[in-house]
Amino acid sequence: MSLRRLYPPIEPYQQTSLSVGDGHQIYYEQSGNPQGKPVLFVHGGPGGGCSPVHRQFFDPSSYRIILFDQRGSGRSTPHASLAHNTTHHLIADMDALRQHLGIEQWVLFGGSWGSTLSLAYAQTYPQHVLGFILRGIFLCRNEDTHWFYQQGANALFPDYWQDFLAPIPSDQHNSLISAYYQQLTGNDELARMRAAEAWSVWEGRTSTLVSNPDIVAHFADPHHALAMARIECHYFMHKSFLRKNQLLDDVYKLPNVPAFLIHGRYDVVCPIAQAYALHQAWPQAELVICPQSGHSAFEPEITHALITATDNLR
Repeated sequence: MSLRRLYPPIEPYQQTSLSVGDGHQIYYEQSGNPQGKPVLFVHGGPGGGCSPVHRQFFDPSSYRIILFDQRGSGRSTPHASLAHNTTHHLIADMDALRQHLGIEQWVLFGGSWGSTLSLAYAQTYPQHVLGFILRGIFLCRNEDTHWFYQQGANALFPDYWQDFLAPIPSDQHNSLISAYYQQLTGNDELARMRAAEAWSVWEGRTSTLVSNPDIVAHFADPHHALAMARIECHYFMHKSFLRKNQLLDDVYKLPNVPAFLIHGRYDVVCPIAQAYALHQAWPQAELVICPQSGHSAFEPEITHALITATDNLR
């Protein structure tokens, strides 16, 4: 069986921003068919931002494709801002965008943190969700962030881990998220940028089963790295502004609509146990395990599974 590939590149028919209060302007764009099924691309991170390639997961003749950059991310302003930037703010922003666009219901397409935020949004506004396509499930529990930023993933990538440790004094290695937070929010700009690059590159290097230089270069870009590192670290310092085990405990609030959970067997960033736990709590969602893949949406098997899902939901 040949694997499905991304749809050809397209240009948006609208690119603008929406004021959501607290001094924040969120960038959004629309592409595809204005009369098509609305789908919201919910990017990862938090802090990751959207890219033009994200439009290509959807049949442009069938979907009204909406991309937006969450607070502080991508082309939203102020860049890398942590002020008034919580999960609750992002959920409110998503629904403000929905209302602004005159959409009653939309499909949520989110990977990694995008899966987290999609679930949290749907548990708040279930009546506005038509379906889910979620990849690289991230439940944002303490054990999930501890695995990737303290102990767990480091055993698989000890060489990359040394570069992640490099900006942090050795006497602070027992609490790396806290130590990074001090540097990423400090006044020393050089230290802040060095920490941002190390934090972001660690994720870029470990996101694919075989390291992809293009993905690593994207994560190393200073503009991307600063927002990604500062906002991720801010969220993880505050337990992602979620109650303990919130996403699993509140599965009963999710609407009874088509749902696909797509996960790489060898995902090191968000190990597959998270997707399995969500599927156990939410058995009506279809779990698709990609047997030769890691975390990234751009691994061939995962791209195939995502596009198959978007085609099925047309």
